[in-house]
Amino acid sequence: MITYSTKGTCSKEIVFDLDSEKRIHNLKFIGGCSGNLQGIGKLVEGRLASEVIPLLKGIRCKQNTSCPDQLAKALEEQLQSEN
Repeated sequence: MITYSTKGTCSKEIVFDLDSEKRIHNLKFIGGCSGNLQGIGKLVEGRLASEVIPLLKGIRCKQNTSCPDQLAKALEEQLQSEN
């Protein structure tokens, strides 16, 4: 389980797994708008992190970021740390 502390959003943390192919599993946001964030989790389940990052990166809400943007940052950071 990977944990990422968010910055500038209502959610405080994002937890998820990446399998050996770098597919996203078990995504959960801690805090934030439950229904919307559960929806994001369902939409990205099983998708490649590299495919999801460009879809979500740059989406803005409060403080010039958003929960989807923070997920993109979490995925980028994890992929970079594994290389």
